[in-house]
Amino acid sequence: MTKLTPFHLAIPCRDVAEATAFYRDVLGCSLGRSSEQWIDLNLYGHQLVCHLDPSLGVNGQVTLIHNEVDAHAVPIPHFGVILSMTDWQKLAERLTQYGVRFIVEPHIRFPGKAGEQATLFFKDPSGNALEFKGFKDMSRLFASD
Repeated sequence: MTKLTPFHLAIPCRDVAEATAFYRDVLGCSLGRSSEQWIDLNLYGHQLVCHLDPSLGVNGQVTLIHNEVDAHAVPIPHFGVILSMTDWQKLAERLTQYGVRFIVEPHIRFPGKAGEQATLFFKDPSGNALEFKGFKDMSRLFASD
């Protein structure tokens, strides 16, 4: 297996201060470089950048579609991080404590199968959809039945 390296992802936001507060306070990201137009965030060791998108407006949201996966309407596009089961459980508890509204509630997907995983979905204030997964055994990440 190739050694994993951090990814870089740039996403739109309607307000840089709002995005900063959400990712720092709710998700626990540390802050990096910034300007009035963007902010770098450390999302579990990966570089997430929120760029101001004036077309979203004050109450604007990123447009999403949904696909069915394991009887749930999964928002597209979405992004996130794959965590250990312990870290996933801590994040699910943190999000619940902050009153985050889930698109797909925390649950176990594909129970008893090779791809068994914990998952949850929610949106940031600009409507970007995030999914965080938890695996008991990371070697099963790409396993199939």
